[in-house]
Amino acid sequence: MAGVVQVSLAALLLLPMATAMHSDCIFKKEQAMCLEKIQRANDLMGLNDSFPGCPGMWDNITCWKPAHVGEMVLVSCPELFRILNPDQDMGVVSRNCTEEGWSEPYPHYIDACGLDDYESETGDQDYYYLSVKALYTVGYSTSLVTLTTAMVILCRFRKLHCTRNFIHMNLFVSFMLRAISVFIKDWILYAEQDSNHCSISTVECKAVMVFFHYCVVSNYLWLFIEGLYLFTLLVETFFPERRYFYWYTIIGWGTPTVCVTVWATLRFYFDDTGCWDMNDSTALWWVIKGPVVGSIMVNFVLFIGIIVILVQKLQSPDMGGNESSIYLRLARSTLLLIPLFGIHYTVFAFSPENFSKRERLVFELGLGSFQGFVVAVLYCFLNGEVQAEIKRKWRSWKVNRYFAVDFKHRHPSLASSGVNGGTQLSILSKSSSQIRMSGLPADNLAT
Repeated sequence: MAGVVQVSLAALLLLPMATAMHSDCIFKKEQAMCLEKIQRANDLMGLNDSFPGCPGMWDNITCWKPAHVGEMVLVSCPELFRILNPDQDMGVVSRNCTEEGWSEPYPHYIDACGLDDYESETGDQDYYYLSVKALYTVGYSTSLVTLTTAMVILCRFRKLHCTRNFIHMNLFVSFMLRAISVFIKDWILYAEQDSNHCSISTVECKAVMVFFHYCVVSNYLWLFIEGLYLFTLLVETFFPERRYFYWYTIIGWGTPTVCVTVWATLRFYFDDTGCWDMNDSTALWWVIKGPVVGSIMVNFVLFIGIIVILVQKLQSPDMGGNESSIYLRLARSTLLLIPLFGIHYTVFAFSPENFSKRERLVFELGLGSFQGFVVAVLYCFLNGEVQAEIKRKWRSWKVNRYFAVDFKHRHPSLASSGVNGGTQLSILSKSSSQIRMSGLPADNLAT
């Protein structure tokens, strides 16, 4: 049961509209309230260990107040069952206080509250959430490795340094931070196979949640910046890219800082409960959810605008080609833009929070964890400019290696004295340039 809730909580926290208190935390909260009620009842009635009746108890499902022998106590089904089974009619459960103690509940929780259905659903959810967790773990791991490799390539080759690739690199970093924050959050909050996360309230775990929300918001905003940059590039003929990149950086990294700082401050003063992993206050949650939903909405509008511009450009007489080739290029351009803009997030961005929760988890969390991998492949490894630069460096390395090996075999004495193939190549290039400058014909050099 605890494992199910741990996974579901980790999954729900990644969704823009996550706000829920989960079943194990609800039971723990109800248990704490029950023990307080029992203590107050004992103090009010003056009960002690020699009380001849039935003491109050928590039976892991609901609370039973102290009762005298012969008294029957009625309780309603727990609120949790009403939430999980809204279509089922909830009844009342009773216990009789006898000289031997409490009787068995009647009718049983299975009949009165649908406990059997709840347990069967819990078993299915256990397998489901574990599968989702395995899926997003593989997805974020794959994305992290791929994005790290792409970052090394873009940083290593100076010819790839331009505003467009700088924006790509910042987007890659935001995806990497998001993956790292997910792993840190799972490690800190859910390392133990119990429900201690319901009551944990340390500075470290709160800092982890602040860092996690910062990474998520910055990732959405850099997706927005990618769309804004491409749209500006198509609309404006000339614009100062360097100056724009300065503002892009402020939006991508500065705006999440402001939003998360405001959220953490409000949370500290008005809702400082637990590890800040639950979002019971809808108003406070909108401080973070607002920029995320806004960036998704604006990016979708930019996406439609870019598609319209591409259609106009592809249908112009200067482009050439038949109608089928035009639509093929348009379809390819559209598919390339979907992961870059995060358009798939619009599917559930404006739907109610409880709408198709299972499908939503798989779509936004499971498949969304591979978005970094897809973006790195499309905009780095399959990029023609990147491939050309890698091929050029590869050919240069092979040539240098060939001359180094050839020079070593032809002149072993020079090779042993420290003259390598690279030195020989530089000597040859200098000699050839001097020959060209002297203007001597090749025949005279031969003699």
